[in-house]
Amino acid sequence: MDLTKRFEGRTALITGAGSGIGAATARRLAAEGARVLVTDVDEESARTVAADLPNATAHRLDVTDRQSVDEVIGGLPALHVLVNNAFVPFVDDPDDNWRRQLHGTLLGAVHCSRAALPHLAATGGAVVTIGSVNAEADFGDHAYSAAKAALGSYTRTLAGEAAPHGVRVNQINPGTIATPSWAGREQALAALGARAYPLGRVGTPDDIAAAVAFLASPDAAWITGTTLRVDGGLMAVNRHFREILDEAEAEDA
Repeated sequence: MDLTKRFEGRTALITGAGSGIGAATARRLAAEGARVLVTDVDEESARTVAADLPNATAHRLDVTDRQSVDEVIGGLPALHVLVNNAFVPFVDDPDDNWRRQLHGTLLGAVHCSRAALPHLAATGGAVVTIGSVNAEADFGDHAYSAAKAALGSYTRTLAGEAAPHGVRVNQINPGTIATPSWAGREQALAALGARAYPLGRVGTPDDIAAAVAFLASPDAAWITGTTLRVDGGLMAVNRHFREILDEAEAEDA
């Protein structure tokens, strides 16, 4: 198989693709031959991303609006890959944050997956949902973390429903990724990379895009219902524990 053309003749729709992980995923899949539908609630951002790709179109898509989802996805002639990337940024009001996270981050993925499933069943396609390590440990924001954790459960149950139809469903849980949401906090990112991540850096959108391309491709033909961490070793290695232990043992010596 030509790994540079794994998606030749295939159509991929990416939500929240106007920037960050979504935009990087659009570029990666387009580079591997996919026809890419770049969707975002910010249509101008989606158009900017699509304009730089060889075979892409931009669409305004509000994943919280079932009608918007059905209009964009329902009218497609074919769909091979759905990437549920859209999420809701943190907001200050606690109650509003819960509502926005559950509707945008969780139900948005549900809306898109439901609308896409008939298309994906016809093509033997795949769903890849972007979760977060926040679903697995305390990194702040109750609502965001709970919504991302719910995505993991939905990924597993949807995988069971979709498997008889030849559709694979998987999830990626990224660690800290240097997206535009971190603009102005570069020192914080550098500190996190150096002190919290065993591989010595935070992630890039391209790191996640590469993982999406793998799970969406035929190379992952026997993988479904799984969550893949792409986190630079954050969840596997407790660096603070090791540092405290080393310091204490040095004092005891």
